[in-house]
Amino acid sequence: MRKLLALIVVPTLALLALAGCGSSSKSSTSSTASTTASTAASSASTAIEAQVPAAIKAKGTLSVATEAQYAPNEFIAPDGHTVIGMDADLMQALGEVMGLKVKLINSNFETIIPGLAAGRYDVGASSFTDTKEREKTVDFVDYYSAGISFYAKSSANPGVNTVADLCGKTVAVEKGTTEQEQSEKQSKACGKAHKKSVTVLSFPGQNAVNLAVSSGRAELGMADSPVVAYQIKQANGQFKLIGKSYGFAPYGLAIPKTSGMTTPILAALKQLMASGKYTQILTKWGIESGAITTPKINGATS
Repeated sequence: MRKLLALIVVPTLALLALAGCGSSSKSSTSSTASTTASTAASSASTAIEAQVPAAIKAKGTLSVATEAQYAPNEFIAPDGHTVIGMDADLMQALGEVMGLKVKLINSNFETIIPGLAAGRYDVGASSFTDTKEREKTVDFVDYYSAGISFYAKSSANPGVNTVADLCGKTVAVEKGTTEQEQSEKQSKACGKAHKKSVTVLSFPGQNAVNLAVSSGRAELGMADSPVVAYQIKQANGQFKLIGKSYGFAPYGLAIPKTSGMTTPILAALKQLMASGKYTQILTKWGIESGAITTPKINGATS
């Protein structure tokens, strides 16, 4: 892993430069330790690169689909075209471990899993909740834990504490998400309980969801917990968190079942965790509370 090696070698050079001012034996010991760590990291990276299927290795670049409207996980930089965020950084780091370049393709969320199944993309990195239903189409390498949160305009009081309180409310969600599934499921439960159903407004991106909430078209919005927390921070007091976050489940990198990339991506993720790079990426975006320690393949809980 080139980034890890750079981080290790620089302190070694600094220690050598200071050798005249300190103990030569300490310098020698530090140099030996750094060399050993560098060799181990290089060996691990080489072993992971060897797991990459020949077809992907020959191409040299992973095509990664993401819908860049879900800050801080994936969104567009101020330049208007670069995809940035936690998932973007994680994929670039995984690519380095596997000896591959990464091309991030801004896509419609609903089309990503079908696109993976059709061979248009190599990986889907778009805050996908790993579910048993999605596992019928693609494999997942789980890398994060997120729940569902509610938010509303700061001046509003929709009276929602749990999902059961959605009866009779108008809620905005992104199309194709677990939030849409959950709100529509609750609407049916409201009907069975002889209560008013939930009016679910679904939109093709999170930006439109935010607009529906801020304009008052929807009484509240639902999104993944790290996304809601970030939106509130960025909204300058326009939004507030309401109710209790629930339904914590793993995020997974979506991978075509026949591509052979599941194993090397899992190995690369474990390498990033061991090196500290994984934690560094999450901390950069302020979402380290969802870090996991044991990544797995297809770890859906429901």
